[in-house]
Amino acid sequence: MHLDHTHGHPGTAAVSADATRPDGTRRALRIGLGGPVGSGKTATVAALCRVLRDQLSLAVVTNDIYTREDAEFLLRHAVLPPERIQAVETGACPHTAIRDDISANLEAVEDLEDTVGPLDLILVESGGDNLTATFSKGLVDAQIFVIDVAGGDDIPRKGGPGVTTADLLVVNKTDLAPYVGSDLERMARDAKEQRGDLPVAFTSLTGENGVAPVADWVRARLAAWTTAGAA
Repeated sequence: MHLDHTHGHPGTAAVSADATRPDGTRRALRIGLGGPVGSGKTATVAALCRVLRDQLSLAVVTNDIYTREDAEFLLRHAVLPPERIQAVETGACPHTAIRDDISANLEAVEDLEDTVGPLDLILVESGGDNLTATFSKGLVDAQIFVIDVAGGDDIPRKGGPGVTTADLLVVNKTDLAPYVGSDLERMARDAKEQRGDLPVAFTSLTGENGVAPVADWVRARLAAWTTAGAA
């Protein structure tokens, strides 16, 4: 069985009204990662940091409701220096902090740019949520939505804003498909029907270079962001 890692193309990064910092310099590209609990968001962030940290200046903001669990995971695995990882405790539904009242996350990303900048990229990871989780365009420039095969191969067909509108849909843990009865070809077809030309990446982070299709997409977004800033 052959599965293309991506469908469609990465497109160009939208230039927000606040694309420059107060001093006139170009701010970092901000990419949000959302998805259900256990889909592999934090593992994806960790893998991206390992792959990109020698090429880019990057930082991470994590969101948890009452803990710093995801940030502590990244710190334990030393994916970035500690000063490049900030945790936001939302105290409420993750939707609130990434879509409705984004002030705590905005403060975190701006603080990172002030203290460890200049930065090329900031990854903002949402707390685990359902298929309706989306990021405010005032917080991030592009969104990745992570699902996993163990959640059921009907997830792409069910849709929801996270699945249908995210700039990149990641179908994670493909290595588990034979053990949980998930049909990857069916997931690819359903995702294509729901998303049209928006790209889809199939990943297994336990495999060598498993995060490669996501990292390639991030590099393409950053290239578009940089080009737009130079225009």
